[in-house]
Amino acid sequence: MMKLEWITKTCKELLLEYQPAAVKGKKLHFAGVGDRDVYNITAPFFNEGELYIAGRVEERNSEESEIVFFTCKDEVWTPKWDLPKFQLQDPFITRINGEWILGGVALYFDEEPVRSIIGWKTVLYRGRNLHELVHVASGPWNMKDIRLTELSDGSIGIFSRPFGVEGTRAVIGFSILDSFEELSETAIIKAPLFRDQFLKDEWGGANEIHLLKNGFLGVLGHISYTDEEDQLHYHAMSFVLNPKTREKSAVKIIATRSDFPEGPAKRPDLVDVIFSGGLIREPGNRAVLYVGASDTEAHYINIEDPFSEFE
Repeated sequence: MMKLEWITKTCKELLLEYQPAAVKGKKLHFAGVGDRDVYNITAPFFNEGELYIAGRVEERNSEESEIVFFTCKDEVWTPKWDLPKFQLQDPFITRINGEWILGGVALYFDEEPVRSIIGWKTVLYRGRNLHELVHVASGPWNMKDIRLTELSDGSIGIFSRPFGVEGTRAVIGFSILDSFEELSETAIIKAPLFRDQFLKDEWGGANEIHLLKNGFLGVLGHISYTDEEDQLHYHAMSFVLNPKTREKSAVKIIATRSDFPEGPAKRPDLVDVIFSGGLIREPGNRAVLYVGASDTEAHYINIEDPFSEFE
């Protein structure tokens, strides 16, 4: 059942309610990419009978990334070089109407007087298999964390994350389209917003969507804030949404950086950052959560399934 009466809480208040994992997570090991980092991964997924992960591959001192598909042997993930690579950040993947939908964030640069980032867009590819992914849509300027899911009636749910709406940092929007072909930049911009999930100086976004048995949507995401010393804090969170009525459960933190082994950070302000990549639901109300950590590494952890109580 969905508890509909709740109040918006700060990250710090949610952390007081959070029970850390009894067993720490583990680091994923990657090879075959030189000294580049692999982070902000998807959860593992099966493609043509083989297990894959898509990951963000990047030099430590750069923001210019490529998405690479990896396969696993003896607990080491290595690139599948016969599959396409994409000059994108932060991959996400799902299936809609029997096709793969792959997304990532494309950066745009100004070359003068020096090469610098001026903005970004979420871009989407689709195909019957990973070899045949073609570009099908781009999101609005400077919007990350656009996610799609197929609903139980065959329609398409869209999650958005616009910046700066009525003084907020970033909020989550949601709308329903009759089909994937209706997806457009305008449709994403017009997605009605949830204005009660985050305080105005905090923000969050959807990272992966799970269609539950009752037609509700289990949303894996992140909730974030910047402290007085300009340090970023990103935590994994979840909530459940009834897509027909827009009723939703309260945001709940399900993992923090301290649940995983210590490791390097890309910058000093990214020490306390995990970015939800995906969730594999398992029997016995358990789930395995995959995250990027401090913009340098990828980890996984076994946790209580955050969605089972709502099915």
